[in-house]
Amino acid sequence: MKDQFPAECQEIIHHAEDGERHIADVKTERGWVIEFQYSYIKPEERRSREAFYKKLVWVVNGTRRKRDRAQLIRAWEEGVPVGGNSLVRKAFSDDRGLLREWASSSAPIFLDLGDKEWLWWLVAKNTNGSAYVQPFPRAQFIAWHRSPATEAARQFDDFVSDILPKMIADFESRPEAQPLGWDPLQPRGLRRSFRF
Repeated sequence: MKDQFPAECQEIIHHAEDGERHIADVKTERGWVIEFQYSYIKPEERRSREAFYKKLVWVVNGTRRKRDRAQLIRAWEEGVPVGGNSLVRKAFSDDRGLLREWASSSAPIFLDLGDKEWLWWLVAKNTNGSAYVQPFPRAQFIAWHRSPATEAARQFDDFVSDILPKMIADFESRPEAQPLGWDPLQPRGLRRSFRF
């Protein structure tokens, strides 16, 4: 996917104040750093990159383990639709899969499950195994980040910094945000007995 971006935007070197060197997979004209993560990354390393790059987007390989795709889609299908948008759902996972691994990330995360048309946008920022998940067109992601200072490029900035946080805060203030019976420590069989 990195090759969808101009060569001059790839492998951009940044130097930290402490002398450490960081190499961004892609850096867009709007200042977003896109990191393509194809293998496991330790949480400490992920947090270090998120602290260093203030405008970071992860594109994570969701096909590394065979079970990840099925677990993520099942969590989304069983999730709670947010407002009137049935594609954005608050998903819960008691599995040790992608949701658990990336739930505490502070950056936007797009999971690549191998579908040529779709990525899965994961909005996390918590440690309880829940996250907001929605399918997202791969072509739109590329268009947002390949565009310079155009309306399409500004849409991503606005969505990440303003629209999405307000939508989530509004939803979190409602009782349906936490489904009755959800307990991340319960076995999955008990959780499935509740209808969301």
